[in-house]
Amino acid sequence: CEQLSEMEIFELVRAVGSSFYFYFSHWILGFFQKKMPPQKDPLLVKAARGDPVSRPPAWMMRQAGRFMAVYRKLAEKYPSFRERSETTDLIVEISLQPWEAFRPDGVIIFSDILTPLPAFGVPFDIEDVKGPVIQTPIVSEEGLKTLHPIDLDKLHFVGESLKILRREVGGHAAVLGFVGAPWTIATYIVEGGSTSTYTKIKSMCHTAPHVLRALLSHLTQAISDYIVFQVEAGAHCIQIFDSWGGQLPPAMWDSWSKPYIQEIVTSVKKRCPKTPLVLYINGNGGLLERMKGTGVDVIGLDWTVDIADGRKRLGSEISVQGNVDPAYLFSPLPSLTEEIQRFVMGTSLNLQLILFKTYLQYELGFVWTTGLYDAR
Repeated sequence: CEQLSEMEIFELVRAVGSSFYFYFSHWILGFFQKKMPPQKDPLLVKAARGDPVSRPPAWMMRQAGRFMAVYRKLAEKYPSFRERSETTDLIVEISLQPWEAFRPDGVIIFSDILTPLPAFGVPFDIEDVKGPVIQTPIVSEEGLKTLHPIDLDKLHFVGESLKILRREVGGHAAVLGFVGAPWTIATYIVEGGSTSTYTKIKSMCHTAPHVLRALLSHLTQAISDYIVFQVEAGAHCIQIFDSWGGQLPPAMWDSWSKPYIQEIVTSVKKRCPKTPLVLYINGNGGLLERMKGTGVDVIGLDWTVDIADGRKRLGSEISVQGNVDPAYLFSPLPSLTEEIQRFVMGTSLNLQLILFKTYLQYELGFVWTTGLYDAR
């Protein structure tokens, strides 16, 4: 491995953003096995279900993408993000790049939470500077008429990619799919793209609640079907991103996001009862107990939540994913080691379990390899 150049560090910082961080399961129940044969249920799936595992699994939320030189090289050849995320061969290649580099315990499909929008009547573009753009936001009953049931045939590239990924990793890692939660998807559809204020959609909660609820209900059905589609194609586990749920006061989240996530969980569990569902919200410290009430199997914590405190608040009957701040990837190895030790000890002591040296070595090796890795 080579040290990253200044330009590569800059690109990495820009790519990291607010949601590139490490996930570690809380189930620390045995010695680390250096080599594990493929199993029917990968390590990450077992941890998500709360089953005993030989060591905690580790993966990164933005695992495939701009922090890798091989991805940046591919992006130069295929500059359109939608082409990269909607072409089977490219999806598979990009999804496998981190797997080939440092063998995480989860291989997440390279996609976007907005990918399914055209399949139910919401076309969008992605512009270099502005990001996602929806030319005709839905803010009225007339706009609702453009929606239709999700056409999963239009998402064939997602299904094809998941099937190939499942075959390529061969049981050595979990294949992960993901979706956006109804509220988060609705923010883009109502606002016409990304926003920092959420003024339009928040005002709709008061000025046109019937329109917003109709939109959220439609999204709930579409997202439920899309999750099942991903599971049937090969996803072991699904993460639900309510990325902008934290923009709502807790009481409003109870009204405008939680019921729709609950409905998704109920619908999916009827059809795919063994598939673990993970819920993640940016800035979720004030919503942890409410998130637990959705019925998901795993709660993802961001790095603003102390994982020991999060575990205490959530109880022992639900799994948690945690949450080392990605900024530590830029620190010297001793500082990185200290942070991982603090993280692991906080988790293990909270569970009243013993911290085995092999576990710490595994996590440190994974993080450090990732921090230094620069592809050929």
